[in-house]
Amino acid sequence: MTDPDRFKRVDALVDDVLPPPAVRAKLRLAAGLTQQEVAEAVGVKRLAVARWELGQTHPRRPHRAVYMHLLKRLAERYPEAAKPDEGMPTPVSERGIGMT
Repeated sequence: MTDPDRFKRVDALVDDVLPPPAVRAKLRLAAGLTQQEVAEAVGVKRLAVARWELGQTHPRRPHRAVYMHLLKRLAERYPEAAKPDEGMPTPVSERGIGMT
């Protein structure tokens, strides 16, 4: 018998992987949003969004969940922008596990 909580924990790990920084910016631009608009919606300063899009830093809780929700909604609306460019590195979580 399997523990259903383990499945939830696995899902949380998989769902918590951010797209590559360039895709984050592409999604925002596809929607015609500014970094300031995203920052205000998420509850951070514009500089934080700029750093997230450059891959210099990563959002932390509680802002991470809100930012992830925004990116997922934008990816649903703009699926072409959600695709990584050819040659773009695969996303790596802050835990150091790369995706294949």
